[in-house]
Amino acid sequence: MSSSTPDAAERGSTDEEAPLVLIVDDNVMNLKLVRDVLRAAGFRTLEAASGSEAIAYAVDRLPDVVLLDLRLPDMDGFAVARELRSRAPTSGIPIVALSALPTAAAGVRLGDDFTAYLEKPISVERLPDQVRRHCARA
Repeated sequence: MSSSTPDAAERGSTDEEAPLVLIVDDNVMNLKLVRDVLRAAGFRTLEAASGSEAIAYAVDRLPDVVLLDLRLPDMDGFAVARELRSRAPTSGIPIVALSALPTAAAGVRLGDDFTAYLEKPISVERLPDQVRRHCARA
């Protein structure tokens, strides 16, 4: 799963040109599902289970897109997105919110920090194309 150091090697495709996706979710089952689907589709992945870990990975690895759960143990996804937007190296990375809460039902307003929103449970058939659309490099 995730490593405690931001220099952990990404996994998935061995093609260095394949898009790198940072998956941030504290639910191990959700994280593994997204990781496995994206790796099977040819993406490279990094996994983080907390907001602070996600920020460290993003700054160190500069992924092509961040898939960010809104509910994390140490800080919420909104705070993580704001932090990534405030740092020059990560300010332009697309951030896609992932949540089990439908935006309308939860009254969630994503604001400018998020590029898009994907509702859980994810569609394993559609996820690779949805992620590819938001990658800085695809």
